[in-house]
Amino acid sequence: MKATDPMSHLRPSNFVLLVEHPAAPVAGIDNICAELDVVLVRAATAADAAELAHKTPFLLVLATVPGDGAGAPELVGELAAFGAPVIMLAPQAGPAFPLERCYEAGAADVLAGAVSPLILRARARFLSHAAHAARERRLVHDALLDSHVRLDNTATYGELALWSWDIKADRVTADVAMQFLFSVTPAQAAGGPVSAYYAAIHPADAPQNELNIQRAIETGMTYESRMRVRAIDGEYHLVLSRGQVLYDADGKPQTMRGMVRDITRETQAQADLRESEERYRALFEAIDEAVCIIEMIYDDAGAPVDYLFLETNKAFEQHTGLVGAAGKTVLELVPGHDTHWMKLYGDVARTGVPVRHENEVGVMNRWFDVYATRVGAEGSNKVAVLFTDISERKLAEFELQRLADDLKEADRRKTEFLATLAHELRNPLAPLRSGLQVMRLSAGDRAATARVTEVMERQLAHMVELVDDLLDVARITRGQVELKHAHIDLKDVLDLAVETAMPAIDDRHHRLDIRPAGESLPLFADATRLIQVVNNLLNNAAKYTPHGGTLTLATRRDGAEAVLTVTDNGVGIAPEALDEVFGMFNQVGRSRDRTHGGLGIGLSLVRSMVELHGGSVSAASPGPGRGSTFTVRLPLAVAAAPSEEPAPAPPAAVHKVRVLVVDDNRDAADTLSALLDLLGHNAQVANDGRAALDAMQDFRPQVVFLDIGMPGMNGYEVAEAIRNDRRFDQPLLVALTGWGGEDDRQRTSAAGFDLHLTKPVDLGEIEKMLAGV
Repeated sequence: MKATDPMSHLRPSNFVLLVEHPAAPVAGIDNICAELDVVLVRAATAADAAELAHKTPFLLVLATVPGDGAGAPELVGELAAFGAPVIMLAPQAGPAFPLERCYEAGAADVLAGAVSPLILRARARFLSHAAHAARERRLVHDALLDSHVRLDNTATYGELALWSWDIKADRVTADVAMQFLFSVTPAQAAGGPVSAYYAAIHPADAPQNELNIQRAIETGMTYESRMRVRAIDGEYHLVLSRGQVLYDADGKPQTMRGMVRDITRETQAQADLRESEERYRALFEAIDEAVCIIEMIYDDAGAPVDYLFLETNKAFEQHTGLVGAAGKTVLELVPGHDTHWMKLYGDVARTGVPVRHENEVGVMNRWFDVYATRVGAEGSNKVAVLFTDISERKLAEFELQRLADDLKEADRRKTEFLATLAHELRNPLAPLRSGLQVMRLSAGDRAATARVTEVMERQLAHMVELVDDLLDVARITRGQVELKHAHIDLKDVLDLAVETAMPAIDDRHHRLDIRPAGESLPLFADATRLIQVVNNLLNNAAKYTPHGGTLTLATRRDGAEAVLTVTDNGVGIAPEALDEVFGMFNQVGRSRDRTHGGLGIGLSLVRSMVELHGGSVSAASPGPGRGSTFTVRLPLAVAAAPSEEPAPAPPAAVHKVRVLVVDDNRDAADTLSALLDLLGHNAQVANDGRAALDAMQDFRPQVVFLDIGMPGMNGYEVAEAIRNDRRFDQPLLVALTGWGGEDDRQRTSAAGFDLHLTKPVDLGEIEKMLAGV
């Protein structure tokens, strides 16, 4: 836009020019200018900007450019010619943006990428006030220079006035300059009384001037007075009057001769300079960002090796923690300071090209966003540095990156785990399917059926173990594992764990060397969970040891702890992988062919279960191919007094029970019903909630196995309907579901269930339950 008349009454230092590209708008500039108490003037093109700059000088120039930076250096060159600092804003800047060329063309700063209002405000405030202060200093300098020129040309300009006073005759002879300064007539200047000159002196200054004259006459000292005199233009001028008394042979005062110099402009210039310096210092201290002026120090080869702090503001101390830095070098304050900062500032001083830079001061463990520009003309070694401590932002960025990396790694492991899970579930499914075919084709061959049944039971047990491990992981993750503590001996745990693990050990032809402690190791623990821990460690050792290896299971007492170790001479573990073996979905010596199998959650379960018991587990290995040792430490307990266990009751005779099986999975319902019939019970099937309620009235079951996740009426709703209907005999309600968490059990109990069984249900558990009905 063009400059308009309403702007004409404003001071030139009030104006900030914005050359805004339509494809690169930047929000918040109006608010920033309002905070800085400046007037924002917009121009659409460089030509419009030049026309505006011709009419009024600008304090600061802002320019927005598109992301590719096309024409940006040329635009900087045109705008820099206006004499004001130029800040380039490129909110969509890409990697090809000509950043260095913009600085070389004269840009004071370039904000490339998303423009932070905070940073833009800081840069604009600093550069605009610095430019304003520089402009004022130039004006003051010009005024002082002008006063010296006038002093050197007193004959021409008459600002140095000469006078001579005949004390005895009271006649003052003065030049034309005295006539002007003291408003005297030519006649008075040719020999008028001194009182004519006194009349022009400001009343407040006259008494002191007369005292100074009297003292000079009496003592012979040089007369000097600073005073205000009303000149012929009607204005008071500040003058410096000096003179010397001459005496006759008798020592009586004869004449006093001297000069008067008009120091009005010089004094005003000095006052303006002081005010400018005070404003500069106030700005310097008020800026929230840290600011320092430094002077580069070079070695004999001309390389920058240190720098001296000339000035710092209060924020400098807050951002760096360095107190009293002015007058000291950075290496005095921060020994070992990174040399790249020396080179950076040295390049700024040498080239005069400002830079903006983010980097770390390693010895301070801090990150800074830095803007640096040379102070003075070419050859100056001084650099102004404006910076902000961005350590917290950088730490947040690093943490975000770490979380992203962790998430990526977790996603990779999850994908690998799902593929592994599918593989591990297919493995037992193959013999199960084949076994069914064998049983169908070999009907009547009891030996073949017995062999395949044994295989199928073993594979089914393996599948159940996999599912149980997964459920344990879920429970541990949610903090829902409840330990059933009891007084036990570690030896009993080992016996049961070894019995469970021996098939896998024998299958790979390993030798198991058991070295028990020579004493009792009492624990207050969950025996089932500790058996699971030892079993997992033994299975892990068997799996990762080549056929015919040696496994060692040893226990001992170490102070207040029981120590259990499982050692093998298998594949070993690389040193860098030792910390990862207990991670979820990790496998020792993972290979593409997955020859060892497993889900990679066994050791994670081991660690979690041991820690739930207040213990610890660690892994050690000399390296790949050299075996490994896993060590479990558990707190010892005071041994419990032995108690006499009642003799087991003789098995009760099987009696027929009416059982209703409710499951929308017809195959599952039919097979369980057939199993119950084989056990001598009377079983009936319902495949949905409504059919179950109908059967309740007709069949009147004593026990109801009820699936939870059914369409229509789910198991909870069916259970509540049974409990709330007085027409029904109240049977034993058994939840039969794949959900086995503690919260699932609480929910089934609240719905009216008596028992909660997880699929697949063990036959012995069913028999035991029905025997009690």
